[in-house]
Amino acid sequence: MILLSPVHLPSLTRTDPGTFPALMDLYECNYINIRRLIPVMPQRPVALSSRIPDGLALHFRLLERFRYTSEMSLTYWFGDGDQGFAEPDLRIRVYHDARMAEVLNGQPRRLPAFDAEALHCQTANSVSLLQRWKINRFLFKWLNYCLRQGHRFQQPLSLPNSIPPSVHKI
Repeated sequence: MILLSPVHLPSLTRTDPGTFPALMDLYECNYINIRRLIPVMPQRPVALSSRIPDGLALHFRLLERFRYTSEMSLTYWFGDGDQGFAEPDLRIRVYHDARMAEVLNGQPRRLPAFDAEALHCQTANSVSLLQRWKINRFLFKWLNYCLRQGHRFQQPLSLPNSIPPSVHKI
């Protein structure tokens, strides 16, 4: 049995913004909300759209599916055809075995561009941890908003190219 003095206990339960435990909590919450939004994860790449009355269509594209992970994009499309733009256009990795989901890259309107792979090249520090926390907090709030609006992805679109190819920057 390991005994910890009371001085060490608060550090084990910290969930302050920008901390590692808070980030892991966000990953877990984002996974739960993604599974509420997409109850059955498709087995192969597909484009789906969720439309609600008097609201924007939410676009989901499964980019890759493996045994333990999936990569997807989630966005709104503003404009007509190729003349529009995707916002916020997040690329998300879902870890099915760990039941977590994290933002890989994206550029939400009021946040600077985010790229998790660029952060991997840097040394691990509190700045990159805080950046990860902020973008995943954005995803958490956006997923909750989409769910409250009534968005759900149930069946594939009849037209596989309904989302313009410029939406996804791979």
